[in-house]
Amino acid sequence: MERLIPFSVNDLAKVTNHRSGEIKFGEKMLTIPKGENYVDFLKRCEAKYVLVGIPEDVGVRANFGRPGAASAWQSAISSIANIQHNRFCKGSQIVVLGKLDASAEMEEAKDLDFHKTADRKLLSTLVEKIDKEVVHIVTTIIKCGKTPIIIGGGHNNAYGNIKGTALGLGKPINAVNFDAHSDFRILEGRHSGNGFSYAYEEGFLKKYFIFGLHENYTSKNVIDILKKMEDRVNYNTYDEIKVRQQKNFQQELNTAYDFIKNDAYGIEIDLDALPNIASSAMTMSGFSIEELRQFVSFFGKNKNASYIHICEGAPDLGEEKNNHLIGKLIGYLVTDFIKSRKELI
Repeated sequence: MERLIPFSVNDLAKVTNHRSGEIKFGEKMLTIPKGENYVDFLKRCEAKYVLVGIPEDVGVRANFGRPGAASAWQSAISSIANIQHNRFCKGSQIVVLGKLDASAEMEEAKDLDFHKTADRKLLSTLVEKIDKEVVHIVTTIIKCGKTPIIIGGGHNNAYGNIKGTALGLGKPINAVNFDAHSDFRILEGRHSGNGFSYAYEEGFLKKYFIFGLHENYTSKNVIDILKKMEDRVNYNTYDEIKVRQQKNFQQELNTAYDFIKNDAYGIEIDLDALPNIASSAMTMSGFSIEELRQFVSFFGKNKNASYIHICEGAPDLGEEKNNHLIGKLIGYLVTDFIKSRKELI
């Protein structure tokens, strides 16, 4: 996998803060042994979860968002390595595969101007290149019988996750997306706002539930599209759950679950749905971190949950002294997902 930069045992040691009397994830998580074929290793190792990073924000730039999502992977792996290995969650359940090398696309994108039509087309072309690599990585992990935990990048990578999982399983999949935005916009060239619509159009996404749409930031066009497709694409809004209290959070979890539960599904998490979290589209109003953790735990505990993707967090956009907190948040979500699946192993 020439575009994957493996995460070595030395890399893991560098981000693990060893302390006497404690065992950290970084001391127990697996890495691909040097010189060994990663596919053979994934097939034979007992760990169920494969951690992979996508350090890019090209898709965000192509969607006129603020760049910064490329920094989430490094923050996340540094935090995950220092989680305590104990009876509640064990680091030995995880293989740290590595990160996608998107440096060439990032370099090409850095001076492109979204306002110029030619540059927008170039940005979309770069996103398509990243798509191919994400599809390849996710398909490979799924075919090895493992569950991908994908961290970082823009929400453009939902497309690669869905397509890769569908190809790995040999059938279309469903998805549930915790997000302030639908990311189901028109097919105008690839970017972070249309990953799900492209996956749907190409037959890889069967049913899709958007959890917690923000009414102020969902266009009439998107709402009209969703209304016509309600048998296959459904949603609720943050406003009707938390502001007007017309719907109950727990009941809505069940509604969304009933919509997608009968087939393999992906869990997509956009951190811009949380208030005051450094991301490409920060919000002042949104679900709490505890509610997001409940969401992850709720959807993770079903055998049909085939992957989880945590994206759009941008530590570089926050205060420098708090940069590590995005990684710490991602660490909580990763372990919540794994803990919810204990009975499935």
